[in-house]
Amino acid sequence: MPDVTDIAPEFTLPRDGGGEISLSDLRGRAVVLFFYPRDDTPGCTKESIGFSVNLQAFADAGAQVLGISRDTVAKHDKFVAKHGLTTPLLSDAESDVCERYGVWVEKNMYGKKSMGIERTTFLIDGEGRIAQVWRKVKVDGHVDAVLDAVRAL
Repeated sequence: MPDVTDIAPEFTLPRDGGGEISLSDLRGRAVVLFFYPRDDTPGCTKESIGFSVNLQAFADAGAQVLGISRDTVAKHDKFVAKHGLTTPLLSDAESDVCERYGVWVEKNMYGKKSMGIERTTFLIDGEGRIAQVWRKVKVDGHVDAVLDAVRAL
């Protein structure tokens, strides 16, 4: 599981609206990667809207924001259209990137164990190193905390 000062694992993933995004293409600027469990669930919707509303503030601070879940591109497209999202959403359908970032974990909900994405955000600096990690994210106040960290880079 990568941690602060580690080089962020490289990836290329398909995104909503078509095309692909590679982490290496964003070198030179900060990147906020937020991993979330599933499109169109209450916490994930609130988090995605929060990043979208503040996307320009992140850009002004020199950061690109990317959301990643295991949902398909088609599902991302519906989620984006339904909520007017502006943050690029990447599809990690095989959970390869989730596993390399250590966010694909066993969860226990009401005594039932299953595998899923643990809501986690990584701040990656312009050199590709992880500058900060937020694990087991609580959505309230999270976007503001990440924006403060980007501004402090």
